[in-house]
Amino acid sequence: MRVLGFMTGTSLDAVDMAVLETDGEAIQAFGPAGERKLTDATRDIMLEATRRALQWPRGAAEPEIFAAAARAGADEHLAAAEEFLVANGLDWSDFDLLGVHGQTVLHERPQEGRPGRTVQLFDAQWFADRTGVPVAYDFRTADVAAGGEGAPLAPIYHLARATASGLEPPLAVLNVGGVANVTFWSGGDEIAAFDTGPGNGMIDLLVQDRGAGRFDDRGRYASVGQVNEAVLRALLAHPYFQAPPPKSLDRYDFSLEPLARMELEDAAATLVAFTAEAVRLGFELMGQTPREVVVAGGGRHNPEIMRALAERLPCPVTSAEDHEWRGDSIEAEAFAYLAARTARGLPISYPRTTGVPQPMTGGRIARPNEA
Repeated sequence: MRVLGFMTGTSLDAVDMAVLETDGEAIQAFGPAGERKLTDATRDIMLEATRRALQWPRGAAEPEIFAAAARAGADEHLAAAEEFLVANGLDWSDFDLLGVHGQTVLHERPQEGRPGRTVQLFDAQWFADRTGVPVAYDFRTADVAAGGEGAPLAPIYHLARATASGLEPPLAVLNVGGVANVTFWSGGDEIAAFDTGPGNGMIDLLVQDRGAGRFDDRGRYASVGQVNEAVLRALLAHPYFQAPPPKSLDRYDFSLEPLARMELEDAAATLVAFTAEAVRLGFELMGQTPREVVVAGGGRHNPEIMRALAERLPCPVTSAEDHEWRGDSIEAEAFAYLAARTARGLPISYPRTTGVPQPMTGGRIARPNEA
């Protein structure tokens, strides 16, 4: 089937889009990919929805802003997709299915005696009605309800992508988004995965908090800063790093407070080191040294992050483009792939990727109303 996948990350940067032809197992072909930057209005309502979500007591009615934000996100996706279709000579009728992640505004991992919570906002029924194409969405809720972490979900696609490229195990695929997550492929269908720690999300929040832009473009602040080893050790003392995988994070699980008295450049350099050292600790937890780690996601555009990873990891570090992958589109491709698996009732999460008790399907499908 031909599927158009969508992803908006916690960085609130853009709607990423990618076309796959797949049966949810093999990848038959890669279609076009692209992005459209989020409007300020959509970014603002999602930030406010996130703020409300972080204050939302368990058991209380969901914040009213969720519905408005879900519709705003669907509007944004529709505008992005229509530009994308025109640019690539496509029409909605060319697709069998759409796969939409939605905007994460809350992700709480399960704790002893307390189930997890995860919220991705998107008005899937409205989107299906406007496009005339079935929409697979809400990929995480079923996993969380079954006791899983709800993240990461891309590992099964990482395996399919590596296989399509002829790569061989042992291999690691590291996605550096707002949060960083890693997939270890040890051979066959054996995959394990977890969130290693912050990706570029804390750096984004730091730069925004200091009024210095939306992100550290090309690592220009971090490149002239000095790592504060004492602050780095304090950040790494968080109990998350000793917890066994699988495990997951929200980009707001770590505070910028330890960096409050530091110059912007030194704080950025320290957070780059934090990202890389957290990945190194993740490799230690797994007790595996892959032949290489392939880095995807927005963080690979920061030369300081890539340099720190190369210095600290026990294997060669390559970028997605080194293998002719579309590094900015991997997650959009992943949700196209997961949509196909959802449509076929195939598993999308596994005991060693999210901690769910057994391989399980996930996602729901909104079908267009005839009217």
